[in-house]
Amino acid sequence: MTDRAMTDRAAAVVGTPFTQAGAAAIPAQVTPASDTDLPEIAAIYAHHVLHGTGTFEEVPPSIEEMAARRAAGLDAGHTWLVARDATGVLGYGYYGPFRHRSAYRWTVEDSVYVRDDVRGQGVGKALVAALLAQAEAAGLRQMFALIGDSENIGSIGVHASLGFVRTGVLRAAGIKFGRWLDVVIMQRSLGLGDKPVE
Repeated sequence: MTDRAMTDRAAAVVGTPFTQAGAAAIPAQVTPASDTDLPEIAAIYAHHVLHGTGTFEEVPPSIEEMAARRAAGLDAGHTWLVARDATGVLGYGYYGPFRHRSAYRWTVEDSVYVRDDVRGQGVGKALVAALLAQAEAAGLRQMFALIGDSENIGSIGVHASLGFVRTGVLRAAGIKFGRWLDVVIMQRSLGLGDKPVE
């Protein structure tokens, strides 16, 4: 696939409406995140920080901190997306560097968080699919998902349905809510994958 074709495909995926499962056919769309989305993004993430094990962060970051994280990602050429419908932001996702050493420059890690009242309705899958298309269009070669909690079957299932394979588990990697949590490592090749880099 040519660079132009990959860019066109990525743009099409990001702008393509989708319908949430079980949501009375409410149309939704994945678009680039904007500054005006930050309060809703911060609220979604705060819920996951305070009530979930998908993130090991324990204190919700402020809107200003979330804005700084987004700005740093965009400055590095990475992508931040939101899924939204008439009710507002349904979820958000981004990819960023897997590690900062130069050898990892072709590899990114995704992060996706969905509003609690619409979990299991296809929002996370739409976001991950759009992130994959954007990363591939950017010429990246590998995407990792480091999924907090081996009992996080929703996120594990979404990634598996989009071609990620489980490549390992970090046992008892963190502690939250008084229990040890694993990190499930999943990986998907993008574009030319592990073919030689010119």
